[in-house]
Amino acid sequence: MRRMLLALAALLVVPLLILAHPARADDPKDMEPPRPANGLALTPPMGWNTWNKFACEINEDVIRKAADALVSSGMAGAGYKYVVIDDCWHGARDAHGDMQPDPVRFPSGLKALGDYIHSKGLKFGIYSDAGKMTCGKRPGSLGHEYQDAAQYAAWGVDYLKYDWCYTGTLDAKAAYTLMSDALRASGRDIVFSMCEWGTAKPWLWAQTVGNLWRSTGDIYDGWQGKKDYSLGIMDILDLEADLYPYAGPGHWNDPDMLEVGNGGMTETEYRSHFSLWALLAAPLIAGNDLTSMSPATRAILTNAEVIAVDQDPLGAQGRRVAKQGELEVWARPLANGDRAVILLNRGAAPAKITVNWTDLGYPAKLPAKVRDLWLAKDQGTSKGGYTAEVAPHGVVMVTVRPAV
Repeated sequence: MRRMLLALAALLVVPLLILAHPARADDPKDMEPPRPANGLALTPPMGWNTWNKFACEINEDVIRKAADALVSSGMAGAGYKYVVIDDCWHGARDAHGDMQPDPVRFPSGLKALGDYIHSKGLKFGIYSDAGKMTCGKRPGSLGHEYQDAAQYAAWGVDYLKYDWCYTGTLDAKAAYTLMSDALRASGRDIVFSMCEWGTAKPWLWAQTVGNLWRSTGDIYDGWQGKKDYSLGIMDILDLEADLYPYAGPGHWNDPDMLEVGNGGMTETEYRSHFSLWALLAAPLIAGNDLTSMSPATRAILTNAEVIAVDQDPLGAQGRRVAKQGELEVWARPLANGDRAVILLNRGAAPAKITVNWTDLGYPAKLPAKVRDLWLAKDQGTSKGGYTAEVAPHGVVMVTVRPAV
């Protein structure tokens, strides 16, 4: 009897010991395997989105004409591939809970529209929201994540922008990871654009969840200042300044879509906007009316040398390396060992700005060749640094290449 009691006591003690001394969370055998990236968007995505110009005033004719213009303007040839339908395409869910497009605005359906976009050699993007409703109060994906991802895949979708309105007490990391997993389970490669506005600091956790994440509030078509919840490009730039360690191939900080050509800024300011987004390794998602684009707007959006900086395979986001009042120097390393540099004049008067080679990680006496990317002209060889006069609200954008 005594032996039986001892055995019974031992059985009771073992679970208590396990509770008192649980396995360490950092034991390799107890850790979850690292989450892999989806292997997409190894350079920042380039394309066009409906929102900045058209907001909710969209239909299939607008989208088809935009796809046509993306090709005929030369923008597709310059690298702009995604045609993204933003908010307000939605109708209602059918009896099975499948999301359907607005039958008046999109009578042919989104599968047919996606096929048309693909026939032009382009890729098809769409929009949804992690909450009960989209920001435009259309049905959101909450509770339908896997169902919606499967529907998008059936329509031939290549890109999903996923917003963060009407989310209540949802946890951002959990909600975006859920849709990320749903997209992977759909059987189709779909770039995942997270539009959470940076509230939950996605750059700290989203490298293997999304391919790009909004790191700021919305942009508006202006140089500086706040308009409701939207920011001018200088305000956004300042918010991006310290986020450079978190960007890289397949995972990008997103300072929001381009406003180039929408009329709220000067040509000089638009050139600055485009240059800075390229230096930031930002997604280049145009937002203007492609069917009535001016030659100046087209020239900005299709500058091949500036786009090459944005699309550099090293994927290093640029950062501010020098500042004196309203005069700044921004730079990023390129895969071939060159540096891309922007001399930025935030002020209201022309000013000379100098980049010193030591700010770029080069020896002070290194001879280096300088090329101006907007003039498309070599500027000779310099030692120690390079100086240029920069227009108000303007930039001079150059590449610097060691001459030895």
